[in-house]
Amino acid sequence: MTFLRLLPAALCGLLMAAHAMRSGWGPVAVVLAALSPLLLLVRRPWMAVAARAALVLAALEWLRSAAAFAAERQAEGRPTLRLWLILGGVAAFQLLAAALISGPRVRGWFSGGAPR
Repeated sequence: MTFLRLLPAALCGLLMAAHAMRSGWGPVAVVLAALSPLLLLVRRPWMAVAARAALVLAALEWLRSAAAFAAERQAEGRPTLRLWLILGGVAAFQLLAAALISGPRVRGWFSGGAPR
């Protein structure tokens, strides 16, 4: 089902909104939370490309944040393995969502074909 393949991308948008809110990007967080799931309903081929690019960039942002948080924790002498595992898992989830959007069923959705 196309809906189940789009659902991880919508959840990733909400994850990025939470990350933006925690990082102090208030207005960005509100826009991400409100628009990211709704933009997946735009049935245009360019939206699939934009969604994949956004998901890959989000994965890179999670890894950047992990590195920054790990450096802070390491400077305090605290362990970082759990932080890397959690944020690395979030980045991997973002990449999985990008891969799901790349599939033929979802490409059909964005090209205006009938959903399955």
